[in-house]
Amino acid sequence: MKTWVPHHPAFDRRTMLQAGSLGLVGLGMNHAEALQAADRVALAPAAGQAKSIIFIFLSGGLAQHDSFDPKPSAPAEIRGEFKPIATKTAGLQICEHLPMLAARSPHWSLIRSLTTPYNGHSAGHMVMQSGRTPLPPGFNGNKPQASDWPSIASIVGDAVPPRNHNLPPAVVLPERLIHRTGRIIPGQFAGTMGSHRDPWFIEASPFNAKSYGAFPDYEFHFVRGREQNDNLRFDAPNLTLPHGIDTSRIASRVQLHQLLDEQRRELETAAEVQSFDRQRQASISLLTSPAVRRAFDVHAVDSSIQDRYGRNSFGWSLIMARQLVETGVNFVQVNLGNNESWDTHDNNFPLLRDCLLPPTDQCVSALIDDLADRGMLEETLVVMCGEMGRTPKINAKLPGRDHWGAVQSVFVAGGGIPGGVVVGASDAEGAYPAAAPQTPEALAATIFHALGIPATAAWHDEFDRPHQIYYGNPITFT
Repeated sequence: MKTWVPHHPAFDRRTMLQAGSLGLVGLGMNHAEALQAADRVALAPAAGQAKSIIFIFLSGGLAQHDSFDPKPSAPAEIRGEFKPIATKTAGLQICEHLPMLAARSPHWSLIRSLTTPYNGHSAGHMVMQSGRTPLPPGFNGNKPQASDWPSIASIVGDAVPPRNHNLPPAVVLPERLIHRTGRIIPGQFAGTMGSHRDPWFIEASPFNAKSYGAFPDYEFHFVRGREQNDNLRFDAPNLTLPHGIDTSRIASRVQLHQLLDEQRRELETAAEVQSFDRQRQASISLLTSPAVRRAFDVHAVDSSIQDRYGRNSFGWSLIMARQLVETGVNFVQVNLGNNESWDTHDNNFPLLRDCLLPPTDQCVSALIDDLADRGMLEETLVVMCGEMGRTPKINAKLPGRDHWGAVQSVFVAGGGIPGGVVVGASDAEGAYPAAAPQTPEALAATIFHALGIPATAAWHDEFDRPHQIYYGNPITFT
């Protein structure tokens, strides 16, 4: 079998990324060192349909009844306020507040029977982002640990040959998943693979503990409802070289070192900066590649495209994701909604109707159209899920739906997977799988298989011990 050797630009001295209003903690250049290990040889992936994955994560948990698995015949306290509408696929209905996706059903499919045993956010994040149902030994829901399972993003970033050596193989945007208390949610990092194989985090959307959703148009508070915070901004990384500097002046490592140290000193006087450790050495390639800079710049995109996706954090995030996969990133995770925005214990129906479903319907539909128009849909697998579903029975508070891991719906499009297919089913109340139950392991295997990662593939730890990648079988869409 043909082998491949990963290559990555190496520099002897520190480099750094100039950040604009985003702030210097923005782009996590944290695994160049591992990718420079050119003596590592891995098995080449088998022929897969997909070149890239866009993994849309709905942190908080999407209500399956009120989105992709309506139960119109159930009692009112289960079926809820929304009505189902027909899609372009015979017999397939989804929520009335997803009309644009309904019109595009020949391009996407559903899994209605994904199940986990966890009703807690942190456990759900861990298992859905890693593709492994048992929690790791010593799991702590309050913080990530080195003993956590590696995220799917980290595994793909390690296992699939890079398509663009100027870009990280796996990216998460527009922010890390952080709880409103400030604790960082586990499951999104490399865990046992080592932090040098964390995905690269693009912090384009500032952490805000008091508001949620697709700012500025659809921002909300769980109790107060729709509102707008004028201080929130969505800013892509500023990857331009300083004024008066061009690539012709970077003639030696010494000049590069002096240039970047000068930038760092100037920026450190204005901001608190993360340490510029040796794992950021590859960032110079980002500074000097016009194509890479364009991939991050969503505000320079044609106005008509921004209007199609929506001029909000959801739309801009998916524009950036499309541009990154088009430029050569293998895996992009897009967190649609900060701070568990989909955790609709209160005001479930107004928040979904007015704030969450409309921008999601618009931006995901625009993504599918954009990928199809560019001839990229068949080679880009789009997966959308959360860490859990929501309870069948509506609570009596405002009202809302509470945590429910026993079943959720997963949206899948492109990447060689046929459209208009429904895998599995939930029971009459939307509470448990009634047919073809699926697991996080199966969903992860579907992603790995689409990318052509062999079922026998492994990743190796710092002691060169192999660890399996697959813990389940790919889901069949027929």
